[in-house]
Amino acid sequence: MIHSDPPLLNHYGALLCHSTQCDEPQSRLITEECQLPLIDLSGLSSRDEMVRQACAVAICKASSEWGFFQVVNHGISPQLVGKMRSEQVKLFQTPFERKATCGLLNNSYRWGSPRATCPKQVSWSEAFHVPLTKVSDEACYGEFTSLREVMIEFAAAMSKLARLLAGVLTENLDHGKEAIDNICDERTCFLRLNHYPACPISPEIFGLVPHTDSDFLTILCQDQVGGLQLMKDSKWVTVKPNQDALIVNIGDLFQAWSNDVYKSVEHKVVSNAKMERYSIAYFLCPSYDSSIGSFTEPSIYRKFTFREYRDQVQEDVRKTGYKVGLPRFLLKGTEDLTRSPTPEYIYQASQPTVR
Repeated sequence: MIHSDPPLLNHYGALLCHSTQCDEPQSRLITEECQLPLIDLSGLSSRDEMVRQACAVAICKASSEWGFFQVVNHGISPQLVGKMRSEQVKLFQTPFERKATCGLLNNSYRWGSPRATCPKQVSWSEAFHVPLTKVSDEACYGEFTSLREVMIEFAAAMSKLARLLAGVLTENLDHGKEAIDNICDERTCFLRLNHYPACPISPEIFGLVPHTDSDFLTILCQDQVGGLQLMKDSKWVTVKPNQDALIVNIGDLFQAWSNDVYKSVEHKVVSNAKMERYSIAYFLCPSYDSSIGSFTEPSIYRKFTFREYRDQVQEDVRKTGYKVGLPRFLLKGTEDLTRSPTPEYIYQASQPTVR
């Protein structure tokens, strides 16, 4: 018998036996491996203005054409990444009962897909989704005292990098570098520690279901196991891990704010039959009452607050089982200018889209 910690196998089995609301998982298609645009961020601090401009252009081009890119020389040392990964592994090796009940990291532990109604909506993963304001709170760590120091340093480094990139992207649209920085709030920014246990029972099970991120941008630090896929030219492509790089992707809010200049692209994690996978994501978000409006006219989307967007996503997931996202906020006459929702997938309540 296969042991599962957390009890993902039990959850999946129950859905497999009783599901009547959607089709069973389809056989996994062989996907092409892609090399994301790779950008050396040392160019942003070059004394040569042309080098600085070329680096900024590369960031904005990748954000528009791919919605994803990789960065090296990003200012986060391999030593810090290594310490963070070591502490993360120790944390997830804690027995499930303790992770689920002891209130670790602001009681932010979650696993699987609580709202799933069929097997194809299951995410074979567990995570701690921690608000930045709680990263330094000693009471959140219990016996994991060594994790706190590393988390504080890592979160600060990721936050600095996220705001640097946001500044480049806003300046490209003729706004000051501080345009996004001024409305982002540590109370609504998150650091998410992810663990994807090996899943030997079926190659069709998702590690994380297809989704877009409901933030301005996300920075991902992943291990070398792989499994991240994104939608490119209407097909899924596999992202090849790069041990020296961090992955950056545009979120829904930046797509709306840029009037579709930058793209928030659907992505997912596929499970691995033999190897567990670890990643850490940083989500750059505005304060809940911040107004998100397109930077130029005519606008594709109506203005909305982050709170309104978050609440709408939660309502859609609760009522229909899936995230609609930006199409809910299209102005009349612009419905064909952006992507359609993907109703066959539930988007976890634990994901940034509904945080």
